[in-house]
Amino acid sequence: MPDSLYAIVGLGNPGPEYARTRHNTGFWFADLAALRYGGNFRTESKFFGETARVKIGPADVLLLKPTTFMNRSGQAVSALANFYKLTPNQLLVAHDELDLPAGTMRLKLGGGHGGHNGLRDIHKSQGEAYRRLRIGIGHPGDKTLVLNYVLGRPNKTDEEAILDGLDQSLNAVETWLKESWDKGTQQLHTAAR
Repeated sequence: MPDSLYAIVGLGNPGPEYARTRHNTGFWFADLAALRYGGNFRTESKFFGETARVKIGPADVLLLKPTTFMNRSGQAVSALANFYKLTPNQLLVAHDELDLPAGTMRLKLGGGHGGHNGLRDIHKSQGEAYRRLRIGIGHPGDKTLVLNYVLGRPNKTDEEAILDGLDQSLNAVETWLKESWDKGTQQLHTAAR
């Protein structure tokens, strides 16, 4: 691997009232990575969030959960990227995705923000060339219902599908960091859903 340091940023909103909501599935992914690889989150005010450091294969990985609220996520990402001199290539942002069914996960390199406020804010400082993990949460079927939907908790079936998908995604991220982005992407996208 050309880089030995990476950052995985899980997007969400701080506070217990948001903890299990669909909009916080990025936090779920960061928490899963910390649990699996033995990291402990601690608040770091200079990064406007909670951070943990883990080893995934050959890579040192910084885990970040911004505590700035979703629409200010770029503040935390910029602070971390600038401090560690990270390029977009070293950055993976995990976020909820309305356009994918609950539990369907997709790795993506670059692209637009798709109306996601967290990504929109990150684009301002990082451009659009960073990597993403799109965490499918499904769509309520009517755009007027989206706000309450994303800020609500998924039903049991959807939650189980999302958690299973996050587990598969973390396996794919490990393959990326051990082997290549293409292999990790292929592994995730061909996983049985």
